[in-house]
Amino acid sequence: MFKEDTLAGKRILVTGGGSGLGLAMAEGFARVGAKVAICGRTEAKLQAALPALGPDAQYVVCDVRDHVAVGQMFDRLYDLWGGMDGLVNNAAGNFLAASEDLTPGGFKAVVDIVLHGAFNCTHHFGRRQIEARRPGTVLNIVTTYTETGCAFVLPSACAKAGVYALTTSLAYEWGIYGIRCNAIAPGPFPTEGAWSRLAPDERYQKLMVEKHPMGRVGDKQELANLAIFLMSDLAPYINGECVVIDGGERLQGAEFNVYSHMAPRETIKQMFRALKPQK
Repeated sequence: MFKEDTLAGKRILVTGGGSGLGLAMAEGFARVGAKVAICGRTEAKLQAALPALGPDAQYVVCDVRDHVAVGQMFDRLYDLWGGMDGLVNNAAGNFLAASEDLTPGGFKAVVDIVLHGAFNCTHHFGRRQIEARRPGTVLNIVTTYTETGCAFVLPSACAKAGVYALTTSLAYEWGIYGIRCNAIAPGPFPTEGAWSRLAPDERYQKLMVEKHPMGRVGDKQELANLAIFLMSDLAPYINGECVVIDGGERLQGAEFNVYSHMAPRETIKQMFRALKPQK
């Protein structure tokens, strides 16, 4: 649906771009002409992803929770490329837990990556773009339960709601500088990491598909196509928008609420405790 030069001349950083949806978006950007950088905490994962992103691709090992380290990453990319054009805040963390069983550390771990990480990256990107008087595009990956909330993923719901507020607030405040801020809210898109933590039970995976109005989960390329469009000059007047891509799944209610009806609460909580949150 796009030409090979749809993003020609664009220089885009994707956080959490070493795997999953982040890598799918990075590959999509590179395929239509962008120079792409990816960042994450695991160098081996980033190195393995790099060949699919073209000869000009870069990776930076960076913890987005660290404002100073994020600034150093942007310094490196700006020095290397002479500037940037786009940022995708995709890095995230999530796990299933009954909210009464959450620890302060567990809540903080997700909020630090999702909300603080998005702020850190957007803050550094925006300041540099404004100082250089260059337009730019920020794309934040949120969720379909950003506005409704969702059972058993309280830290994620709170953090993503904050990222949505960051999106709309800066879309207005930074619009005068030519910086567009938008968001994508994906529904069920199976990825190895997230799927193992959020849909480990085959009953849940089967129920998710059976209840879905289109009878299927999403394909990563479908999400990548939407991201390409929003990052491109095809969408110059779209600002402050959150685009849902879930095949209509959200119309049945927040996706993880279904766990409430699968088994007695103690059984569900035991299943959650058996899952090891990803660090």
